[in-house]
Amino acid sequence: MNGVDVQFRNVTQVFGALVALREVELAVQPGAFVSIVGPSGCGKSTLLRLAAGLLTPSAGEALLGGRPPQQLRAQKQIGWMAQRPALLPWRTVRQNVLLPQQLTMNNEQLTINDSQFIIHYSPDELLKLVGLFEFADAYPHTLSGGMQQRAALARMLAIGASLWLMDEPFAALDELTRESLGGELLALWRQFRPTVLWVTHHLAEAVRLSDRIILLSPRPGMICGDIPVTLPHPRDDTAPAFQDVLRRARSILQAEGNGRV
Repeated sequence: MNGVDVQFRNVTQVFGALVALREVELAVQPGAFVSIVGPSGCGKSTLLRLAAGLLTPSAGEALLGGRPPQQLRAQKQIGWMAQRPALLPWRTVRQNVLLPQQLTMNNEQLTINDSQFIIHYSPDELLKLVGLFEFADAYPHTLSGGMQQRAALARMLAIGASLWLMDEPFAALDELTRESLGGELLALWRQFRPTVLWVTHHLAEAVRLSDRIILLSPRPGMICGDIPVTLPHPRDDTAPAFQDVLRRARSILQAEGNGRV
């Protein structure tokens, strides 16, 4: 699994009379972990949908590895996680994790690298990676919220995607579970090195996890800040350097009229 570069070239997205994003210019290096932060309605999720090829820009273009996102989506190279794990309730945890592999193995565009990844990582191996192996035969309704998101993470890992699009996947979890899963996610990112676009309202989470923070203005969403985060992991929220990055990001958002984040 190798990350793919992501480019938004002067992207504007319009829905009827609503301008969601305006003239977004962004280049993300392969294997980077980038957080996207901004107020509600600023176009964060729209940006992910454009990267996933689920939307076509009204103006400009989105490219993954120099190609339209739809091509990588057809090759099962884009993973997606949202607030809701969307596990199939009639399938066990193992069967949920197995599903994308079953679908991918039936895809005529499956590449050699994809095949090697699938052969190497069985559903049970993936469940071990996320600490859920002992619940492989359980059904989703018997799991806690954090465990369900672990299962969703294993399912996303199953296809060996080079781009992980993550739309506030831990937002509904309590703070301790959220931080714990964040640490485990970082370990998986370091192991597989996909490119990660992480949407969050939680500014401290963005500083804790990512190596770059993109700040969006209130609608229409425009990039108003681009902050590198070079602090070593694991990061201490109380450390002066951590707080300096947090203050810098917050001051930019407040200057854009966002207020509290």
